[in-house]
Amino acid sequence: MPATALGELIDAHLYMPFPFRRSPHEAAAAAGVDQWLRATGLSEEPGVPAMISHTRPAELASYNSPDADPGVLELVARQIAYQFVFDDRAEEVGRHRPGQLLPMLCESIAILRDGAPPGTPLGAALSDLYRQVRDRCTPAQAARWAWKSREYVHGLLYEAVAQTHPSPLRSGLCTSIRSLTAGVEPFYPLCEAAQPRELTSGELHHPLMRHLSRLSADAAVWIPDLFSAVKEQRSGGMINLALAYQRAHQCPLPVAVTLAIQQINHTIREFERVYTEIEPELSPSGVGYVEGMAGWIRGCYYWSRTVPRYADAGAPALR
Repeated sequence: MPATALGELIDAHLYMPFPFRRSPHEAAAAAGVDQWLRATGLSEEPGVPAMISHTRPAELASYNSPDADPGVLELVARQIAYQFVFDDRAEEVGRHRPGQLLPMLCESIAILRDGAPPGTPLGAALSDLYRQVRDRCTPAQAARWAWKSREYVHGLLYEAVAQTHPSPLRSGLCTSIRSLTAGVEPFYPLCEAAQPRELTSGELHHPLMRHLSRLSADAAVWIPDLFSAVKEQRSGGMINLALAYQRAHQCPLPVAVTLAIQQINHTIREFERVYTEIEPELSPSGVGYVEGMAGWIRGCYYWSRTVPRYADAGAPALR
């Protein structure tokens, strides 16, 4: 393995058939994120401005959704920003004070399931985000957004349990939890909303379309796992594909990352194969929806390569 840094190793071996693209509305989306964070009070929360500066939510939205209209792009960027704030808070609380995580998660479920009024700045931000989704999406799309968002919230509880478990987590459990905590599938209803027409029920619920949804979400979140492996290793993180391979094989991190890349490459190629199989049956909106899923694979890769959050991937020493 001639690569001297994690990022070089990933770039050398990861299969990425989707070329780099970005939205012309990225700057406006970034300004919209800053304004929304101030309006909801999240920008006053400790550490949030620095975290947003290191994660660049509008940049990720721009790379994932380059063809989205300005309204959808801004909504995607705001949701990314909210999930970063929520995820980081849940990880910190769940790792050190897991019992205190329950009120935070229960508030989110009550808002998403019952429309309950919020009691915290995070809850107020989620409630406002849900309102924006209902304004922009059809009732069916908004219901799918709320359902997928509840799955994401429940996944954070599973992650907290895994982090406090005394024995190493098996790879299968790690990837199962990661599929929930990825937070990618809640964005797919916004991919639907970005299309000129609603997808038919036959398209949306086609077995191959459901398979594409899982493949794309897994590939999209596993790619940042590669770039965040050093960061997660240093902080004691458990739910990371590369670290799961390292625990399973008791191998150096470069070897574990290479094994994870092989799994990701297989997943991306399977996505391409299934897309080719179903594409003749899809309407133009159905095609656009699948292209939106592919955008998340592409966007997460190009964003992860340069975002300050994963700067440790450029470190020369790998163990």
